[in-house]
Amino acid sequence: MFLPLTKGETKRGLKLEMTKAFNRKTEKSRRRYLRNNMPQAEVILWSRLKGKQLQGQKFRRQFSVGPYILGFYCPRLKLAIELDGDSHFKEGAKSRDKIRDNYLSEYAIEIVRITNDEIFDNLDNVLEMLANQVSNLLNFDKS
Repeated sequence: MFLPLTKGETKRGLKLEMTKAFNRKTEKSRRRYLRNNMPQAEVILWSRLKGKQLQGQKFRRQFSVGPYILGFYCPRLKLAIELDGDSHFKEGAKSRDKIRDNYLSEYAIEIVRITNDEIFDNLDNVLEMLANQVSNLLNFDKS
C-alpha cells in the first residue's frame, strides 16, 4: 500500500511510488476521453466546482488513482465526488463500487456518491451538502 505524501515529505522513493498511483500516464487518453465526453450531470456539477467555486477548493475532473478514474477530486482534502448514473444500478455494480471504494480508502480518499437524478432535481441541496463536507474536512485539517 502506498499512501500519498504528507505536506513537506520529499523522499525520492515515496515520490516515485506516488506517481505510480496518481494520474498515471497510461490512463491519460482515457481521462481525456472522459473529460471530453462528460454526461450532462457531470457538466452541470463541474460548472459549479471549477475555478475554486466550492469553499475555495480546487477540484480536478477525471483524476486517476491506480486503475480508477474519479469523476471529481480535491487533492488537498482527499475528497472524491462520484456521480452515479444508470450503470451504477445494474447487476454487479454495487460490488464493483465497493471494491473501488475500498481501494481508494487505502489512500485515505473519502468518497461522496451522488446520483445523476440528485444533480438534475436538487442541485442546490447537493451543493450545500458538498459545502458542508468540505467545511468539515477543512476543520478536521486544522485540528
